Amino acid sequence: VQLVESAGCLVQAGGSLGLSCAASVFTFDDSAIGWFGQAPGKEREGVSCISDSDGSTYYADSVKGRFTISSDNAKNTVYLQMNSLKPEDTAVYYCAAAKHSVLLRRRVLWTRLAWDYWGQGTRVTVSS
Repeated sequence: VQLVESAGCLVQAGGSLGLSCAASVFTFDDSAIGWFGQAPGKEREGVSCISDSDGSTYYADSVKGRFTISSDNAKNTVYLQMNSLKPEDTAVYYCAAAKHSVLLRRRVLWTRLAWDYWGQGTRVTVSS
């Protein structure tokens, strides 16, 4: 499975940016695609994810109401629309894939090591 994120960029605070994650195949049955962000000097943290089987979506508290995740299964692509961006959203954003039911059963939705496949990451910088 290959995951390729779209290019990030420099955005002003309060602005918007959309990222996409294209999968080489739509992974496997019951897959989830997630977005993680790694700010400078910090651990990689879960931002949002979506299940391709039932469309369930999940968001970290820090992005609820500002970010929206969606998917287009026909294109094997997941999107992350980021609105009302803040300087603290500055990070390298990675998309990842894993088995949805396993993440839920083990309660490791936001645990980096629980995700099986990763993209190369894309940098988003939000200026104040």
